[in-house]
Amino acid sequence: MFSFKAFLPLILITSTAVDAIFVSRRTGKTTLSFATKINELGTLNVAERDRARAQAMKQGGQLGQRSSIMDSNTGVNYVVQVGIGSPATNYTLLLDTGSGNTWVGAGKPYVPTKTSRNTGEAVSVSYGSGSFSGEEWIDTITLSPSLVIRQQSIGVTSQASGIAHDLDGILGLGPINLTMGTVNGMNTVPTVSDNLHSQGTISKEVLGVYFIPESSSTTKSGELMFGGYDHSTIVGPVFYVPLTKTQLASDYWGIEQSISYGDDIIQPSTAGIIDTGTTLILIATNAFQEYKNMTGGTPDSVTGLLKITSEQYDNLKPLVFIVGSEPFVLTPNAQIWPRSLNTAIGGSADAIYLIVSDIGSPSGSGLDFVNGYTFLERFYSVYDTTKQSIGLAHTKFTFSENN
Repeated sequence: MFSFKAFLPLILITSTAVDAIFVSRRTGKTTLSFATKINELGTLNVAERDRARAQAMKQGGQLGQRSSIMDSNTGVNYVVQVGIGSPATNYTLLLDTGSGNTWVGAGKPYVPTKTSRNTGEAVSVSYGSGSFSGEEWIDTITLSPSLVIRQQSIGVTSQASGIAHDLDGILGLGPINLTMGTVNGMNTVPTVSDNLHSQGTISKEVLGVYFIPESSSTTKSGELMFGGYDHSTIVGPVFYVPLTKTQLASDYWGIEQSISYGDDIIQPSTAGIIDTGTTLILIATNAFQEYKNMTGGTPDSVTGLLKITSEQYDNLKPLVFIVGSEPFVLTPNAQIWPRSLNTAIGGSADAIYLIVSDIGSPSGSGLDFVNGYTFLERFYSVYDTTKQSIGLAHTKFTFSENN
């Protein structure tokens, strides 16, 4: 097992773009491995960071900004090495399903080459706790020698705030409507996924995301599959539901779901989102209070999470998410933060923390839950632009006792 203790408070597991990519021309699918970065604690704990991100996403939708909080302000980030230009310069970019723009220049400067073209148009995105602004360039993005995106719109920042100093920008994997109004003179700009599809690199505009729990025996963090999903990583079928039409969740990868703790419904069917950029599972304030009372958890002032005793852990009941008509169950073990990472979030090494937290507003806000990383590490997720749906499937980690 990888030990994080020697590398706190900032941990970065690196991978190279070329070694991590596998391309299948026969299936029209491409797999890209990613790495995990755990951020410095800063002034906000992991729960406060996630809550700030969710509130900023709501505000962005209300203001028509279609934006989210800067990813580097959340607890856990996922990064890839991306080549831009020809010859390519490699940049370390955050993966974000909560925004659509791809941009560079926050750390390493953008290097124009023979494939680079400056459109002269201003580009800017507000992320709630941060922002970037600069000029739009059109350039080539290389994920591997076999996976090249031509004529991709890229923001080149002249000013950026709220992003870690060792990161260069963001690879936007959200819906195209999140780019609305970000580039002067354009309604929306094609995302990386849009161009992969339109240029024939992938046969369907589908993104599959597979997380491997950090407390598992492998040091690999996970993978993205462009053009479909990886059958080898799932157990059973993929269950699909249509994207929600409820504002504000409909601005992102939004669905409808209900949540039960044991036999008790704590959150009736409502709208929320699936988001790789959120660390925890956030639920509406009224639902969180019920969960808190039923589990007996007490708020921990350092981590911001609910803390339980060993006896309370033994009495935990399943937490059940009903998506469509299908139940997705978090076992007691899946409801706790990986104990091997307790100190990474400022907690006590031998404590037990729950990964469900308060979104900061009651049900009925239009974005009542966020299923973040701690949900997605137990279930494979599929983001299907072509069919306007989201799919979920079980993996070998769904019922594992990793934590």
